[in-house]
Amino acid sequence: LVSGSLKMYEIRPLIHGLLNLTRVHNTGAAFGLLAGQASPVRTGFFLVVSLVAMGVVLWMLYRLPPGQKVECVALSLILGGALGNVVDRVRLGEVVDFIDVYYHSYHWPAFNVADSAISIGVILLLYRLVFAKE
Repeated sequence: LVSGSLKMYEIRPLIHGLLNLTRVHNTGAAFGLLAGQASPVRTGFFLVVSLVAMGVVLWMLYRLPPGQKVECVALSLILGGALGNVVDRVRLGEVVDFIDVYYHSYHWPAFNVADSAISIGVILLLYRLVFAKE
């Protein structure tokens, strides 16, 4: 949707002073990590890491005791987000980011829905880890 609706670096304000849609392509990981590496090395590395991580999450989901709804949702968000970014990497060789959160001249690095799902999943798991009742 974003690739067909926005030109590269085009800005569409959603909430003035806080939120824009801005199409950028991220060849690296979070915050552009490894973006300078050669494309085959970078893509192969991210695919292997992502597939291993997805395998670990699937194993954790399989081993999850019944009734662990928050953990199930959290792991599913992480798995879905990882899969979304893998699809972009396989299809395009990079990830399309488009959510630009900012305040005045301070911009958080652009991200996408998959990144949001992963972040929410991790936050839910950390919350359960810290506040779990034994």
